[in-house]
Amino acid sequence: MSETEFQPTERSTIHRLPSRGIYDKAKVYEVLDQGILAHVGFATKNGPVVIPMGYARRADSVILHGSAKSRLLTYLSQGADVCITVTLVDGLVLARSTFHHSMNYRSVVVFGHSQVITEPSEKDAALEHLVEHLVPGRGADARGADEGELAATLVVEVPISDASLKMRTGPPVDETRDLEIDIWAGVLPLRLETGELIADEHTPADKPVPGYLLDYPAGRS
Repeated sequence: MSETEFQPTERSTIHRLPSRGIYDKAKVYEVLDQGILAHVGFATKNGPVVIPMGYARRADSVILHGSAKSRLLTYLSQGADVCITVTLVDGLVLARSTFHHSMNYRSVVVFGHSQVITEPSEKDAALEHLVEHLVPGRGADARGADEGELAATLVVEVPISDASLKMRTGPPVDETRDLEIDIWAGVLPLRLETGELIADEHTPADKPVPGYLLDYPAGRS
């Protein structure tokens, strides 16, 4: 892995529509940093498993966490080859034929070998990083994990060995013969937006809403 590019490998090289493939590290990390939900896949003795998980990128690794009682996290904590995908859907592409309908998207696929973080201060730092990824600024307000909570949590790190980004942008690509079909064609943009904040019953009515929530970036998913 170079300073700025992921070297395409047999498993990360994009073969279908390779022109959409990107291996630039900054662009890969941009998608990882915008997303909040990953699908984590790995093989077990009972067959392949894919689970949705919150995550965070930290430098050249992806951090995952879960209950110490979780069979899946226990498996990952023992070391396993992992495939992590994060996809941001930017729009539905509506063509004049059903065949050419598509999506505009940015999808990152990451490969690595999981390893458990056991040292308490390192676990605590990783969990704080996860919170900061999901809600930037929250870590300064919320209480950190205590000894019992750290013991009840498994934290796994997946150093990124190779990765790729595939993306589609722009309007539909219609056949010339279809251009005279009299229907609307184009792109329906999609974006996840925040809703009205809902305070819990223990929050005083006059408690100001933190600025980092009022300014939470739209478009994360």
